[in-house]
Amino acid sequence: MKISDLITAEILRMLDESEENKAEIQRNELAGILGCAPSQINYVLSSRFTPEHGYIIESQRGGGGYIRIKRVVMRHSSALMHIINSIGDSIDNISAKILIENCYQSGIMSLEVSKIVYSAISNNVMHRIPVDFRNQMRATILKEVLLAQI
Repeated sequence: MKISDLITAEILRMLDESEENKAEIQRNELAGILGCAPSQINYVLSSRFTPEHGYIIESQRGGGGYIRIKRVVMRHSSALMHIINSIGDSIDNISAKILIENCYQSGIMSLEVSKIVYSAISNNVMHRIPVDFRNQMRATILKEVLLAQI
């Protein structure tokens, strides 16, 4: 498992354990626990915990500083429309996987549906499509599947 996946899993675990759908971390402390550089935590936060993925990040700088990650909870149809609009014209494999995982974790998709959707847009399927069009095709399929969930 990649370090970015471990960081993501730890933050998601913290969010799952919170009744308020938020986690407060100190970057250096989490980096020490996970055995990684603090910059790797920044990378994960900026790429996987974005508003498009259903998260809000707040930070307080300084010696006692923290990073607060909040999971946004929306109604089913509102959440789906927000997700569909955030996809844009293309989405890479990693972003699509994270988006699908977030849909599962927030109850928008069942585990079975999320597995099927990811299988349908994975690199194993998309390898037959020219490289220049893969992410566009993935976005189109993902949007259509999400629209069918409304």
